[in-house]
Amino acid sequence: MNKNFKAGAQGGFTLIELIVVIVILGILAATALPKFANLTGDARFASLQAARGSLSSVSAMAHGQFLVNPTGNASTLIMEGTTVNISNGYPVANNALAAAAGLSTNDYTFTTVDSSNGSASTLTVSPNGATVANCKIVYTAATVSGTTVTPPSIVTTGNAAGCL
Repeated sequence: MNKNFKAGAQGGFTLIELIVVIVILGILAATALPKFANLTGDARFASLQAARGSLSSVSAMAHGQFLVNPTGNASTLIMEGTTVNISNGYPVANNALAAAAGLSTNDYTFTTVDSSNGSASTLTVSPNGATVANCKIVYTAATVSGTTVTPPSIVTTGNAAGCL
């Protein structure tokens, strides 16, 4: 039972070759992991941008309805089955505005800050799980000075890195 083997023939991989392949795969995985880890922040920030667009659209539609049928300085509108309070021709900054924009407490946290006259003057929206200081929208209700109405402002604070 003599078997003839050629002198230079190799039957498999050596242990050194296997270790080198494992090390190379480890380096590749370590460089790719940070990109995948930041997808949460990217997704939250994209969601925040979509929420900003929704708030802006609802505010513009409410103002348009108010201009077509003005009923004085304060009134209400029914939008998406939600009663939205109107002040100075624009929606008041409260949870009803967020509901009319299709934003849910399942996805976002809402905080309102009331002004001195009792109506909410700011609505802060932040994705659940994000640090509010670094990932938020602040809707500031319209104000009036004399006969000049200042439209509401919608400001986004943060970026994908802040929304982790």
